[in-house]
Amino acid sequence: MERPSWEGYFMSVALLISQRSTCLRRNVGALLVKDKRILCTGYNGVPQGITHCKEAGCIREKLKVPSGERHELCRGLHAEQNTLIQAARHGVSVIGADLYCTDMPCIICIKMLLNADIKNIYHLRSYSDPLSMEMMKEARINIKQIMPEEINIKQTIEYLSKFDEMSLL
Repeated sequence: MERPSWEGYFMSVALLISQRSTCLRRNVGALLVKDKRILCTGYNGVPQGITHCKEAGCIREKLKVPSGERHELCRGLHAEQNTLIQAARHGVSVIGADLYCTDMPCIICIKMLLNADIKNIYHLRSYSDPLSMEMMKEARINIKQIMPEEINIKQTIEYLSKFDEMSLL
């Protein structure tokens, strides 16, 4: 099995984290990394103690709000926001960290990430938000899109298929 690059490895972890999402429109996972160590993780979903959108329904769908608009019309938090909140709750400094996120951050998240002093942003899927791109360029944040072949999901699936139920126990 070919060893993944650090970027491919961390993006694979972000994809795994995204599986916890309860959003009906988009599953997003994020993690903050510093010195090749994972500091904290997050996925998009409602605040603790609130009924998940999978049970309550999606306000944005009901109101036919297009993706990338009117972020305040949502019960959930973005993965990047939850990642920063988890770091704060546990007293983890994220100054100078890198963000790995399945999706390019929106303008709201970019403003938070800038104030948290995040240095590099790695993403898998693009997101149409010209203002966030403009602010990242002005702040000189390094942005890199990770291509699916860098994650080597096919190799991971083949590797996992070699295990049977008994070997996983």
